[in-house]
Amino acid sequence: MVMKRKTVDIERFIAAMKSARKKSQAPVVTLIANRGATPFEILVSTILSLRTKDEVTGRAAQKLLARANTPEQIMELTEKQIEKLIYPVGFYHTKAKRLRQICRILTEQYGGQVPDDLEALLELPGVGRKTANLVLIEGFGKDAVCVDTHVHRISNRTGIVDTKTPEQTEFALRKKLPKSHWKQYNELLVSFGQTVCTPLSPFCSRCPVEAECPKNGVIRSR
Repeated sequence: MVMKRKTVDIERFIAAMKSARKKSQAPVVTLIANRGATPFEILVSTILSLRTKDEVTGRAAQKLLARANTPEQIMELTEKQIEKLIYPVGFYHTKAKRLRQICRILTEQYGGQVPDDLEALLELPGVGRKTANLVLIEGFGKDAVCVDTHVHRISNRTGIVDTKTPEQTEFALRKKLPKSHWKQYNELLVSFGQTVCTPLSPFCSRCPVEAECPKNGVIRSR
């Protein structure tokens, strides 16, 4: 007899994540979006956030966008000026170069507007699936599945998916996760992943779904 793989119930899991979310701050890009940011400001903020702590991203995005908040205005800045504005975000040299490249394409091919199409976004320099999907969600309010390291880890740890890469996780979640949960899934799991379901030694004793979680890959917990 084949044993059914243990997994958390998705609806109970989402409800628990929503309850836990009330006690923590939203990810920085969501906070920026909630303040009425444009799709371009969301795109810029998301690029700055890659491999950078939220508090650093928030300050850098505020400084840069206060100086230039359209592709045309960014193009008026040199790479050195952009670097100075966004420092100390991770890989700020590369990000400054990428921002100018992206802004040139947006200006020349899209009339200065950010496309609301996944494939078009993925053609922009330095824009991967995580960034593109987050722009669709936070910039345009579209249904998309944004998978970062927290979403990939927790979705596998709880048994919701069984995948090796974030891209595989995205496509698995598109099949497994009810579409009504797509947009908020990333926001909920990022907050939870930063505070409870951490990469190493997660706080399982604080987890609301601990009893049914298979804890896949967890060697040590608290």
